[in-house]
Amino acid sequence: MSTDAPARRPEFSCFEQLRYAAEILRTEGNALVQLADRLGDTFLDAVKRISQCPGNVIVLGMGKAGLIGQKLCATLASTGTRSHFLHPAEAVHGDLGKLARGDLVLALSFSGETEEMLRLLPALRSLNIYLIALTGHPDSHLGQAADLTLDLGPLSEACALGLAPTTSTAAMLGMGDALALVVSRVQNFSAEDFARCHPGGSLGRKLARVDELMRGLNDCRVADDRRSVREILVQTSRPGRRTGAIMLTDPRGVLTGLFTDSDLARLLESGRDQRLDLPIREVMTPAPRTVASNCAVRDAVAILAAHKISELPVVDGDHRVVGMLDITDVVGVMPEPVTHETSASETTNPPIRPGTLRMSSPESTRKGTR
Repeated sequence: MSTDAPARRPEFSCFEQLRYAAEILRTEGNALVQLADRLGDTFLDAVKRISQCPGNVIVLGMGKAGLIGQKLCATLASTGTRSHFLHPAEAVHGDLGKLARGDLVLALSFSGETEEMLRLLPALRSLNIYLIALTGHPDSHLGQAADLTLDLGPLSEACALGLAPTTSTAAMLGMGDALALVVSRVQNFSAEDFARCHPGGSLGRKLARVDELMRGLNDCRVADDRRSVREILVQTSRPGRRTGAIMLTDPRGVLTGLFTDSDLARLLESGRDQRLDLPIREVMTPAPRTVASNCAVRDAVAILAAHKISELPVVDGDHRVVGMLDITDVVGVMPEPVTHETSASETTNPPIRPGTLRMSSPESTRKGTR
């Protein structure tokens, strides 16, 4: 029996691990830069074909390329291009029925010699389906059979063995993103279109309209501004969840002011209890900031964040109250950074357009103005 101890592997120090990781990232990053420098008419032709496709974009890929293809398919679908992923091995066992005339196939294979992919070529030709290949070998069987070939170029895998798909899949992912997003711009895909494709989660909430998340009048406290504070507090008391503000209106239902729990606390803390029997219009915050019901939630949240307020009345075109947006309704939805400076004229007299913010003007200068 041999007693020789197994050879110990050389130590892979922390420094070497970091150096190797940095080398991998640079290798993949350099490949993307080189790919960007090679873009030209072929890329433009691919964009045109995809944007004008009357059917669906069908993405094909095996192995790691297939995983990239699934991500590309999802990106296309979420940015306005109808697309589906088709597994080449499943396709030859019945899933070819998912293809129809008018579709376009986007095939991902770095070698261009993937067996399962090549078996589909006769079927694609019989259906007269336009084929775009993403490959690193345009002279391969796939590259030669394609109607249009996007050449990823000669790439060296970042893997130390030069075997695991790394640089090649990074290039496929980058090219796929470029295709999807350029096509999206060509098709004038808007933020509203994006919202329709992403109704769920925090992203969907950010892109939703105010009337989708606001509290309706049945869940709000609304009162006539001619009544006393005490009367209104009793009148608008309700069990369960409630907003921290009372919206005050004139007899026509037009918003005239806001009275918050903080306003009540200030009255009590300052020893002005007698003012509880005055008409609430004398102690309310007049002309509060408001938002239109068809405004984007992200814009409404920007108002809440910029002015450090918790409630935002929602009004219609005649400034009648239709609901309330409470900060707890939009937790997790962050406003986008301001990208331009507001002029003095916009501050004092902002334009009011359908789908945009509606701000009161002129703004009250009293302390506590919302």
